[in-house]
Amino acid sequence: MRAARNSVAIRALIAATLSIAPFGIGAALAQDAPLAQDVPADEVVDTGDIVVTANRTVSLASKTPIALNAVSGADLTSAGVTNPTTLSEIIPTVTIDRTDGLRITIRGVSSNDNTEKGDPSAAFLLDGIYIARPQAQEVSFFDLDRVEVLRGPQGTLYGRNTTAGVVNVISALPKHRFEASIEGSYGNFDTRQLTGMINVPIGDHVAVRAAVNYDRRDSYIRRGDSPYDLSPFKDNLSGRLSVLADLGERTTVLVRGDYSAIKGRPTNAVSAYNFFAPFAGPVDGQRGTDPAYRPEVSSDDRRVLGFAEGSQSSRDNSSWGVMTEVNHELGDRLTLTYLGSYREFERDEQAPGLTGFVPGINLSLSNPGSLDASYWQTSHELRLAYSGDRLQVQVGGYFFKEHSVSEVLITGLLSPTPGTPGYVFGFLQDPTTARSIAGFGQATYSLTDRLRVTGGLRYTSDDKSRLGATIIHSTVGEPLVFPPDSLNDASRSFNKLTWKSGVEFDLNNRTLLYASISTGYKAGGFNDGCLAGDANCTAPIPADALFYKPETLTAYEVGFKTRMLDNALRLNGSYFHYDYNDLQLSQASNICGGPCQITTNAATAKIDGVELEAVVVPSPRNRFGATVAWLNARFTDYEMVPGVNFAGAKLDRSPEWVAAVDYSYSLPLDNGSDLTAQVRSRISDSYEFLSSTLRAQFHQPSYTRTDLNLTYNAPDRRWYLQGFVKNLEDTIVLSSATTVAAFPGLAGGTVTFQDPRTYGMRAGFKF
Repeated sequence: MRAARNSVAIRALIAATLSIAPFGIGAALAQDAPLAQDVPADEVVDTGDIVVTANRTVSLASKTPIALNAVSGADLTSAGVTNPTTLSEIIPTVTIDRTDGLRITIRGVSSNDNTEKGDPSAAFLLDGIYIARPQAQEVSFFDLDRVEVLRGPQGTLYGRNTTAGVVNVISALPKHRFEASIEGSYGNFDTRQLTGMINVPIGDHVAVRAAVNYDRRDSYIRRGDSPYDLSPFKDNLSGRLSVLADLGERTTVLVRGDYSAIKGRPTNAVSAYNFFAPFAGPVDGQRGTDPAYRPEVSSDDRRVLGFAEGSQSSRDNSSWGVMTEVNHELGDRLTLTYLGSYREFERDEQAPGLTGFVPGINLSLSNPGSLDASYWQTSHELRLAYSGDRLQVQVGGYFFKEHSVSEVLITGLLSPTPGTPGYVFGFLQDPTTARSIAGFGQATYSLTDRLRVTGGLRYTSDDKSRLGATIIHSTVGEPLVFPPDSLNDASRSFNKLTWKSGVEFDLNNRTLLYASISTGYKAGGFNDGCLAGDANCTAPIPADALFYKPETLTAYEVGFKTRMLDNALRLNGSYFHYDYNDLQLSQASNICGGPCQITTNAATAKIDGVELEAVVVPSPRNRFGATVAWLNARFTDYEMVPGVNFAGAKLDRSPEWVAAVDYSYSLPLDNGSDLTAQVRSRISDSYEFLSSTLRAQFHQPSYTRTDLNLTYNAPDRRWYLQGFVKNLEDTIVLSSATTVAAFPGLAGGTVTFQDPRTYGMRAGFKF
């Protein structure tokens, strides 16, 4: 009943909002234009638009026929968006949760396999470079030009693993003038953030930009009876060095290097009892009962750990990479672009044992026992772009390879007694590899001055392999013996042609209409074990259980982008329908001799949605904005076990309604300074998390989260001082819910949650 009342309230608020004016996330002027070419500055300033590279060429957001959000670095700082998980505060149609790494959900499309063999459904890019491991994606936002979020499959220009969309974090470019800045903040949970930047021109043709960031905070979890420290949750130090060189009038070269030390305590989950009443597991052949949410529990009590840890957790990870972008004009209309990178990611994590939670078991659900892993990846892309009076074409080739070695050990799981078989249970994988090769092309042709058509194709060839073992030992360091250890040996190849067709029409010089059909593809893979019948296979698995197929999506979308009232009103809208096939769903299983994660092509789904975004600036002092999104994301077929079908059930993290409203007021002061107040509120309908173990869904009730800030800007914006509070209501929102296969009740489960109320002060200076 309470959820129903909240849903009615959300609908009433949406109706009231639309009756006033349907607003959206505003976009501010980008600090730097991309390398390939420039957009006229007066056009950007006059419309309040932002320069984007969503189509891998430079364009204005308002003239790009894609559902996208582009937020400038200045707007990110103003809103206090300091890492990817806080993007949903200003882009409410996107959810990025912190589980074991980032989990990105866009329009109901997501993935929960964050293992070394898994792939996300949304691509996370840093300066156009695909970052494969979700655990390496949550680093601080600092010295950015903008963040672009593309909603919907981007299989033609961006390739596999983009069925949900793309998140592209774009760093600020070096400039041919001196500038420097320093920004810092302090808040509750002993949160400390500090960023320094310096930009130096070297002669007329070279510019160097360096930035460093320190990001620390305590855990949001209250440790309760646990004897071990949970803080600091993160203690990260990052740096970036960029060099931009103009090699004559036709060639530019950008080289970037970055490094992040990612430290802290990885404990990230609390007892499921903090949110749900206990209940038993399902009866064989029947669907389980959805856990009962406990609305009476306070925010503080929801954040109590709920069990005593058996050991100290720790995280000592690092990530570094180098990338190069070269743009060379072959003529007035032809540009050749090379984008290449090499990256490494090292994981050294100790996760706590859980004592008094599952009797006799020493287990962490997020990062079990100890984890040591090394990853490297390399990617290379070559694109040729032609820009004619009526025809624009891009063709190119892409190569990607990832290699990893990992060791995960859990003590006390299969046997609680040291020195007995099963006391050490784990996974040794050496190596896991993925290789992707693709060729692509996309062309847009102007049939008239106002009507354009687009077509694109991409052919991708993927190869995946892994060699390793699932071990059952008495002590750490024993040699492999088959059996009791079992071999993990599998390889698979996949090929897929993805395509896009679209049409766009300029209704007038301020209104763009567009429609498209596009496809997305996520590569298939394999589970633990080896193929029955293979030589030396010690853990024979039939092919239909060992391998799973690619996940595919076909999206149909129509939309518009318009400006009215002398640019005082900007309005975007879209309707989309998705046919979603062979969903890759992961669940716990005992197929590998102990609890492990397997992935299957378990379902088909359909998704329908409507999104409206706009901004109204009636005067220089006032700015109103809002976003409204309706989503119907549901399984059309998902037989979890024989006789139990979840057809009609909602996909994870897919609220039916989401709305966001914001208002800012700027008061000029006599000395040329100003005082700006902002309020932003996000209202979400209820949504679910599917538990295959329980054959049931965990429920997150509808909620509201409100952010406030007050900023003093000195004359000429030389410095600023801001006070802020985020999540004023202190609403504790679920990010995930997990149970253990061997213990199907909630006694074996944990949940993770989004940020509680945070507040503090932020200041910045420019030199």
